[in-house]
Amino acid sequence: MAVREPLVCGRRVALVAGAGGLVVLAGCGSGAGASGGGSTVTGGGGGTVPAASVPVGGGVIVADKGFLVTQPTAGQFRAFSVVCPHQGCPVSQITNGQIVCPCHGSQFSVADGSVTQGPAPTGLKALKVSDSGGTLTVS
Repeated sequence: MAVREPLVCGRRVALVAGAGGLVVLAGCGSGAGASGGGSTVTGGGGGTVPAASVPVGGGVIVADKGFLVTQPTAGQFRAFSVVCPHQGCPVSQITNGQIVCPCHGSQFSVADGSVTQGPAPTGLKALKVSDSGGTLTVS
């Protein structure tokens, strides 16, 4: 059995020739191993968050449920998918009124999820949020 490992797209690809033919064991993509990459998520699910946990002018990320909630001004709540529309990486930080994607530096407004710094081509997907007795429900 012969093994060749050429460098392709910054990743090694192992070509293994065996009884069944040729098998390619790796490839290119935007996963964590790629330069500037991160994990890809499908997010945008639903769940609940205590309203008191969402800071005014900032927000909270509920990564395991695929959403985030912001409070641009007191009592005004917005919800968005954590999925960056550039390459599907999850946003990871909310700071200085910006939602930040760690993969390629895209930033989004906490007020409406719009792009404030690319390369993302569009804003974050808006989700429905309702407040019931201090509990925010995202759907």
